[in-house]
Amino acid sequence: MRTDDFWAVIDRATAERPASPAEVAERAVAELATHDPEEIVAWARHLDRVMVASGTEDLWAAAYLINSGADEAGFDAFRGWLIAHGRKAVAAAVQKPDVLANVVVIKQAADTGAVFEAEEVLGIAARAYQQATGDQLPPGEPARIRPEVADLWDFDNEDEMRRRLPKLSALFLEPPD
Repeated sequence: MRTDDFWAVIDRATAERPASPAEVAERAVAELATHDPEEIVAWARHLDRVMVASGTEDLWAAAYLINSGADEAGFDAFRGWLIAHGRKAVAAAVQKPDVLANVVVIKQAADTGAVFEAEEVLGIAARAYQQATGDQLPPGEPARIRPEVADLWDFDNEDEMRRRLPKLSALFLEPPD
């Protein structure tokens, strides 16, 4: 499956605005379930590649800051939320996670405490395959979709957070003494 084909499913699922990530997932499942099983598997493998490419340490730090913490599952669910916002959002956030400080709902989250997770987006292919075939999605090659926790810099180190993510830190951290 080509990258454009993968993102076209998400684009069509977001065509009707406003769409929550849950609605995006439902629409994508409905569309994908009409495809051949091999295409659904290919879509799932491409999602794995997106997860690998977005599994950066600084994006994880951004998720940690925005969501007031993010373990492995929380980081994955944050990326599900990001994927529901499309290719440009993912690309921008992977390239420079601090751009997330410019997103209106994230700015608001500094006051509201909203959490951004969409685990259902990560299950699109599995649900579509189940609907299309009645079977479970075949497992793919195990992919390392995020850094090892032990290898991460200390996300509770506010000085390092301010250095790496200055705009997000300004929103979510107390000013330094």
